[in-house]
This record gives sequence, C-alpha cells and structure tokens, in this order.
Amino acid sequence: MTPSVFLGIDVGTSGVTSALIQLDGTVVAIATSEYSTRHIRAGWVEQDAEDWWTAIVATLQELRAKVSFDGLAGIAVSSQAPTLLALDSSLHPVRPALIWMDRRATEQAEALESSHSPDGYIAARGNRADSFYVAAKIAWFRDEEPELLARTAHFAQINGYIAARLTGVLSIDEAHASLLALRAAGATEWDQSALTEVGITAAQLPPVRRATDVIGAVTSVAASATGLPPGVPVVAGTVDGAAAAVETGVFSEGSAAEMTGTSSVLVMPSARPIPHPAFITMSSPDGSSWYSLAAVVASGASLRWLRDLVAPDEDYPTLIARASAVQAGADGVIFVPHMVGERSPLWDSNRRGALAGLSLGVGVAVLVRAVLEGTAYSLRHNLTVAATIGVSPTELRVTGAPSTSDLWCQIKADVTGIAVVRMKSPTGAAFGAAMLAAVGVGAVAGLHEFAVNVDRVDRRFEPTTDLSLRARYDLGFASYLATVDGLAPTG
Repeated sequence: MTPSVFLGIDVGTSGVTSALIQLDGTVVAIATSEYSTRHIRAGWVEQDAEDWWTAIVATLQELRAKVSFDGLAGIAVSSQAPTLLALDSSLHPVRPALIWMDRRATEQAEALESSHSPDGYIAARGNRADSFYVAAKIAWFRDEEPELLARTAHFAQINGYIAARLTGVLSIDEAHASLLALRAAGATEWDQSALTEVGITAAQLPPVRRATDVIGAVTSVAASATGLPPGVPVVAGTVDGAAAAVETGVFSEGSAAEMTGTSSVLVMPSARPIPHPAFITMSSPDGSSWYSLAAVVASGASLRWLRDLVAPDEDYPTLIARASAVQAGADGVIFVPHMVGERSPLWDSNRRGALAGLSLGVGVAVLVRAVLEGTAYSLRHNLTVAATIGVSPTELRVTGAPSTSDLWCQIKADVTGIAVVRMKSPTGAAFGAAMLAAVGVGAVAGLHEFAVNVDRVDRRFEPTTDLSLRARYDLGFASYLATVDGLAPTG
C-alpha cells in the first residue's frame, strides 16, 4: 500500500513552495516557483492573483514529474498575510492584490486610530492601527476606488482564495481573521462598528473556519488544471508564520520560532492574547493558544539586495562563506535592515536602512557579515521589547532557507544569547501546511501530538560562552540601536 502523503502549498512573498510530506516528517518531494512583485511607487506593492495560481500549477506539475500523487490524503494552503484581495461574485479579483508590504493606507490607519481613545483602537481591534492590516487597506479602497468596491462581493485572504479555486468553497481561517483588525482579539464575531468604519458588511467576509477544518474537496475542474486527483480533502490552512511554527513544534510559552525568507516572522506563543503595539497578535492554528508575532520586513531581502548589488554572479552559500572569514563585529560596520520601512518593533513606513561605519578598506565579505549581524540585531531588538511584556523565550527554533546557513544560525545565537535550533530539511510553511492537512483528515490526533512524536531537530546552536565575543556583540547591538535612533524620520 502506498504510504499516505499530505500536500502543503505555501504562497509566499516571492514565490510558491509546494511539498509532499509523510506523517513521520519525511519530505517526499518539494518544488518552488517564483513570481513578480510590482512596486508601483514608494510604498505601493501589488501582486496578481493569477500569478499565484500559475506558480502553484507549475510546482504541482514538477512534483508530479518526480513522484506519483497516489496516496495523497489531504491538502492545505498557507500564505503571506494579510492581503487586500477583493473578489467579485464569481470569485474573480477586481484589482491586483495589495500585499502585506503595501503601505499606501497610512493616512487611513491614522484616521482609524484617531477615532478612538488613546490605546482604545488596539483594545477594540486586537492590533494597532497600521496600513499593514486589512482594515486600513479597505478604508483606502473605499476612499480611492469606490467603483471597484461596489463590484466587490468578497474580501479574501490568499490561502482562502487558492483553496476556493481548488474546491469552489471560500473561507477564512482564524489566524487570518485576527489580522483584519475587524474584531477584538479573542472575539468570535465581526465587530459591526469596525465594519461600518471601513465601509463594508459582514456578508463580504467569508465564513471563519479553524485551520484544520475540511472545507471541501478538489473539484474535477481544479484536478484538470493542476493534475491533482479529484476528491482529495482540502483544509482551511493558515498564515505562513503560523504554519512555519507547526514545523518547529512551537506551541507553548518558553520557546519561539523564526521563519525567515524575504522577511522574517518571530512567533512567540502565549496562553492568551497579549495585544501590544510592537507586535502582531494572532490566533494559533491549534485553536487554543495565541501568538505575539514580531515581523521584520527585509531580512532575507537585505541579503538578496546586497548580493544583486555587489556580487550578482555568486550564490548565497559562497557569499556567506566569504563572510565567515570576517571577525565578529564586521570590522565595526553596522547594518540596519529597514530597507522598506519597518514593522516590529518600530512600525514606521518611513524608516530606511543603513550601512554605518564604512571605510575604504571595507570589502564584500565585511558587508555580507554586517548584513547577517544586522538582521540578528533586529531579532534581538524585538526580543528585548518582548521581555517587557513577560515573553522571554529560552529557545529559538528556526526554519526557512536562510536557516540552512550554519554561520547565520550561530550569529543569531551569539547575538541574542538564546539557543538556536534548526529543523531538519527546513521546509517552513509548506511543511506546516501539510501537517494541518494531516490533522484535518484525522491522520494525526492534533498538532501537539505531531510535535511530540516526530523529531524534526537537525542541529542546535548554543550561544557563545566567550565573554569577549559576547561583549563585542553587546557593543554592536548598542551601536545598532544608536544608528536606528539616528535614522528616525524627523518630518
């Protein structure tokens, strides 16, 4: 008998990853396909929904060329989030999607916040007023494109839209629902006053489902387009950061997960929601806990920017190997990764990145080392703020492509003083989505059982015990914070 496998599809910021996973954690096959992101102008960032679907089909065709889909028992989709994806009554997009990176709704976010008492908005909506969240984006849509709003029957999230193309059934999972800023953290119903504020109705929002709920099955039309077997159950899925946390087995306080790709998400579990302006408050896919998320815009993207600028013909392993020869501290060069503004913990669209401490003797290897350390300082910055609300993880489980770098993992451990644990075959969100599918169809009793019974740890990186090295990174972190303060917009 063919062993059961589960398909996880992750629609990320730069591309799709699809992976077939067995219940013992074995990655049977994996495929990726990239797509473009349109930077319309400063702060305006869009993607086409059809590009996501085309990339998914490409990855499924690649998987099918490698292995048979016999034994495929369930499918789930995770995605970047949150997104303004407006659909008409036939589930066709009425305009390109405004992805999480889009900052055009800053004015609307400020207006939403000003209509509440100090600290009142975050208490009422579960998260701060910011153009990152869908509420502010919908308000922009209302103000600037009313004729398209009039055609909008549904506001979907990416994973719900893809699941609907597979099944014909539109839904939104709890984690994505908590990122709309249209209800208080922990609430189960949409807040009518929040809907009125942005000019939509509850009927325009899909039914909310748990991440592991089966919402439908692959239709014959979808099967013909993708090569998937018809009738395979599809579960609701979740946000990419939450799915990545599933791979790491992080569900309880005391540990944290970091998913790094184009951006980074630091996932810190708690038993209850802890709304705080520095972090994103989001429901966990296990249905019983909450996450405080620190979201960094341009971690992996910063390394890609540097490579494209100074060494476009080198691959990442070669580039990082050059940085390993540079002493910790990067010869005093400090990198601030605020290349597209920043989210956690500053939440400032006008922030910009920097390389400070340059001299004529600085070469490519030093610059690469500075980028690796600068993203680690950003991680430490978020952990420092988290400690002020009683969230102090003692272990950081990492996944995503950058975690394959031993050097980057060790730098994170040394800079933060926290053990960094790398997952085997770090697949990230696609792996977690596959496990959501397994739970949804009853192949696994629950996410916690999977975390306990399947060993996913590849290697543990302990923080340095060298006091001089620790002092060097403490000094580097102080310089990083001083540089961040010096870059604060003044107008």
